[in-house]
Amino acid sequence: MKTLAKEHNPFTATRDSGSGNWDLTEASSGGWTQPFANQGVFLSSTYFDLAGMSMDEKTLFFKGALVQDVLNASTVGSAPGDSIGVVDLMSVRPLSDAEVFNFLINGNLSGPGSSTLTYHETVYGRIRQYVTTIDTATWGSMSLLSSNQLGSMNPTASDRIYSYRLISAAGSLTSLTGYGCRHILAAEAKEEAEYEYLMRLKRSYELQQSYDED
Repeated sequence: MKTLAKEHNPFTATRDSGSGNWDLTEASSGGWTQPFANQGVFLSSTYFDLAGMSMDEKTLFFKGALVQDVLNASTVGSAPGDSIGVVDLMSVRPLSDAEVFNFLINGNLSGPGSSTLTYHETVYGRIRQYVTTIDTATWGSMSLLSSNQLGSMNPTASDRIYSYRLISAAGSLTSLTGYGCRHILAAEAKEEAEYEYLMRLKRSYELQQSYDED
């Protein structure tokens, strides 16, 4: 059994009172970006490197996944009704910024307006919604409203698992601080029958190339 971990750094973003534009300073961004200019959406991405196991021709079977958080995001200038959505996502293929954001809205469910990320491609996903209430408006910290988990934990022969954290803010808040978190996968590498492994390897290769084709 192996325990794999990847960390997403903390960040602070401030909002201009005049224009309403958000700013991520280089000193605080820690690898975070704003994929959609001034929309209050912040994204951090990294990946688990599994190349050593793929070189040994082994398949990775997931036994568990979790997210370790330090604190809920803190805010300045937040009023009752303001909210943030937090996505923690691990997938077997690289995702575009739009696909990660779409996970916050549609998850990996099929149907009209659904995500292009499928259930089988999702190792683990968690969507959390926080809201400022009348009682917590002066705290500088939002209350957890809902927490939902999605994913298949399907085995993979891929040499990478992609890890994303996205935070989307809505409302009147003027500053947002997201604290660090850790994505963890517990997995076991095993040998499969040659035919099964080759088919799984082919599928993993196709998934990793799909982002470039778009």
